[in-house]
Amino acid sequence: MLLRLLLKWVLDGFALLVVTWIVPGFEVANFGSALIAVLVIGFLNVTLGLLLKILFLPLGILTLGLVFLIINALMIKMAGAVAPGFRVTSFWSALVGAFVLAVIHVGFDVLAHSYPK
Repeated sequence: MLLRLLLKWVLDGFALLVVTWIVPGFEVANFGSALIAVLVIGFLNVTLGLLLKILFLPLGILTLGLVFLIINALMIKMAGAVAPGFRVTSFWSALVGAFVLAVIHVGFDVLAHSYPK
């Protein structure tokens, strides 16, 4: 269980580095900064992000989840202001980055479920 959590953390850090290569406006100093940024993003998503997603659930249903992507972008933008070595220059970079991260995470989930446990 702990090993699986550690592996997910490292993969999320790698995914954040991939986003920096794809999305202009995403800046990560090094892999250690990416791991710290992943922790900050996760903390923001569990606290403020969860509250916002509950509050905007009806609007999220009407927009087929687009609001949740915007909330994730806001969490990434806030993490860029707090996490050392991680910077997001604009909201649009955060929005595109949130989309790319979502696609990468779907890919990780497909790979994780294709192998037997």
